[in-house]
Order: sequence, then structure tokens, then C-alpha cells
Amino acid sequence: MHRNFFRSLSALAVSAALIGSAAAGPYPDKPITFVVPSAAGGSPDVLSRLITTQLARDTGATMVVENRPGAAGNIGIALVKRAAADGYTVGYGNINTLAVNRSLFKRLPYDVDQDLTPVAHMFDLYNALIVPADSPVKSVQDLIDLARKQPGRLSYGASGVGTTGHMGGELFKSMAKLDVMFIPYNGGPAAIQDLLGGRLDYLFVNTSEATPLVKSGKVRAIGVSSLKRLSLMPDVPTLDESGLKGYETVAWGGVVAPKGTPADVVATLNAAIQKALQAPEVRTGLATLGAEPATGSPEEFKQLIDRETAKWQKIIETAGIEKLD
Repeated sequence: MHRNFFRSLSALAVSAALIGSAAAGPYPDKPITFVVPSAAGGSPDVLSRLITTQLARDTGATMVVENRPGAAGNIGIALVKRAAADGYTVGYGNINTLAVNRSLFKRLPYDVDQDLTPVAHMFDLYNALIVPADSPVKSVQDLIDLARKQPGRLSYGASGVGTTGHMGGELFKSMAKLDVMFIPYNGGPAAIQDLLGGRLDYLFVNTSEATPLVKSGKVRAIGVSSLKRLSLMPDVPTLDESGLKGYETVAWGGVVAPKGTPADVVATLNAAIQKALQAPEVRTGLATLGAEPATGSPEEFKQLIDRETAKWQKIIETAGIEKLD
């Protein structure tokens, strides 16, 4: 009797599993939470919403954007790490949270390799090297020459330690072998105001921020951080073509999921994101914000993360940047 009883229980369990599996349906069949580790209204948030809106149209799934700012993005990524590995919670990961922060902080509440699964590289953003409109500097070489004539006198700023404006400035300093001062600011607008007021000599800022300043005649753009010229600033040379061969700073962004997310779910998400990036509305929106769509497999995104981690680790060590708590 006991044997028959347990057989009946086993049969019921199998039946329940099969019914549950059939009821679940193909992925996705419920809302997807998309964690953005920064405040609403910022570049990562606006760009993420542009793409998630298209994803919702294409897949029919509800996309819920959840902003979790703080600690240079670390709080939001830690939330993704702790989520169920089922594809229904994913997050925006970028150059800071997936590469720079690994060398910049003494400890992180997540391990990029052990806790996260790369899903897709979504877009690239670039910086412009700008100087005040009344600066005698007309080119990258002019800036290098001036800095070498006045070691320790020139200064540049950025919206915070570890930002692409800071890292790009340190890469410039290292490659050009310059002695200049770095001044961190609490946000980009404050740094731009000091540049306009003559209290800074140059800045690396996002091209979408720089473009209106250039058009208004308030600043001069003397270089861009990409390896090829940008459609947003076609007349501005790259730092690479200005003499610093190989110079490139990319504020890339993509999607990560908790470690253990099934491979078929990751592949489905990757394909949906690649499709969304081809939509005319998305491409137009990205261009307006100075971003360029990216493509590639989860494996290629992982390779990018590894390359960038090594690159910025070296720069942080060379510059002697003190690790953050």
C-alpha cells in the first residue's frame, strides 16, 4: 500500500510539473524588470528607456524600468546580482560598473565574473575634448605643447572620480606624458561652469553635452575620443588622428543578468535587443544623444568587458588613483 501511495504522489508531482511548464509558456510571459543603476533623467536612464520601449513593442512584454542610483552604480548592479536567474530581472551595466569600478573600489557588493551574465552590448557614447572659446589652444597638439611648457599648471575636471571624463583625461595625460592637475566635481554642470569661468583649462565631456556649447560659441571642441570621426561632430578630429595613436575612450553600455540565467533566455534577450537597435526610432534617438548602436553576441560583450577591465586597471594604477571605499 505504501508503495502504491508513493507512486501516486510521484505521478501527481510529475503531472503538476508538466502542467506548470505548459502554463508558463515561452519566455517572456510576464513583466521584465530593467534595473538602471542611476537616477531618472540621466543619459543611462534615457537611453535605456528608449530601448526598453522598443523591446516592449517587439516582444509584447511589459518592461518595468527601476532606477536604483548610488555608489557609482554599485547599488543597482548588486540588486541584479541578488535577483532570480530567470530572465525577468536584468540591468544596465556600463564601463563604470562592469570595468572601471573593479579597480577603483576597495570592494564591490558583486563580482562581475561570478555574479553576472553578459547579455548584450547596446550602444557606445564618446567624449569631446573642449576648451574655453577664448583659449589660445586650437588643437590637441596646442594643448599638449602648452601643458609641457607649464608643467603642473594646467588643470582639467570631470563630473566625478572614475567617470569617463576622468578616465579619458588620465589616458590623455599618460599617452601625452603630461603633468596636469585633475579636479573632481559633483556633477558635470559644475565642471562646465568652471571651464567657462576660466578656472579649468580643458574638459572631456559627452558629445551630446558638448555640442550645444560648441554651437553657442562658448567652447571649442578640439578632439573626440573615438577612433573615427563622429556624425555629431564631423569636423572635429579624433585624438588618434591628432597624434595620440590608439587613443580611445568609449562610454559603452549594455545589459547583464544574474549568473545562472538559462542560455536560451540570454540568447532570446540578445536577439530582441539586436532587433530593437535596428528600429528607426531607436537609431534616431541614439544619434540625438550622441550614441551609436552596438551589435554582438553575449560572448563578444564579455570580451569587451574583459578588455576594458584590463585597460582601465592599468590607467588607474599608473595614475596612482586612490581606491574608494
